Amino acid sequence: MALYAHEARANRADANRELILLAAERLFAEHGITAVSNRQISEAAGQGNNSAVGYHFGTKTDLVLAVTRRHQVPIEALRSEMLAETLGSGDVRDWVACLVHPLTEHLESLGTPTWFARFSAQMLTDPQFLPAVTQEALEDRTLRKVLEGLETSRPDLPPEVLAEREAMVRQLLMHTCAERERALAEGRPTPRASWSEAATGLVDAITGLWLAPFIRDRPNQ
Repeated sequence: MALYAHEARANRADANRELILLAAERLFAEHGITAVSNRQISEAAGQGNNSAVGYHFGTKTDLVLAVTRRHQVPIEALRSEMLAETLGSGDVRDWVACLVHPLTEHLESLGTPTWFARFSAQMLTDPQFLPAVTQEALEDRTLRKVLEGLETSRPDLPPEVLAEREAMVRQLLMHTCAERERALAEGRPTPRASWSEAATGLVDAITGLWLAPFIRDRPNQ
């Protein structure tokens, strides 16, 4: 009996954690991370105890990381498959595709509505949580390999141009996905009929961004 009771409690705890994660992801996506309190998340998740978020996850950073991990695991699996086919390529477009397609394929697999792209776009503009999520993401071997492949295949760029374009790529990828996700959730028309087609457009745009010419700053005359 004691074993069954323990298993029942563990199952309830897992279910409550999942409810909290789903509620947090949606509220963060809609309102921003810092604007949402643990109390609001607990209420949205149907938890009678307002300290449920802290009990199950600890700090808000821990919660944000937990939301991210729910999606990163399947995204990493998809990226690993693409990486195996891309290793050895010197084509920028191939490596850009390894960044874009795993995300869009995952979003498509979730159905509608989804919240992860909007959650990620919110996180991208939040300096309090972005460093921790970025650091953890870079611990993934497949992502590091993709970034290394992109680094060796793209043109040699001055440091300031490189930093500028890296920021542009992040914004273009996440905010384009977030806008498509929002439109689908609201039943609005989208420029592309499917996530696959949207990925093709993103790969085109990001590849063009990396390969675009640049003018070196001229000293003041």
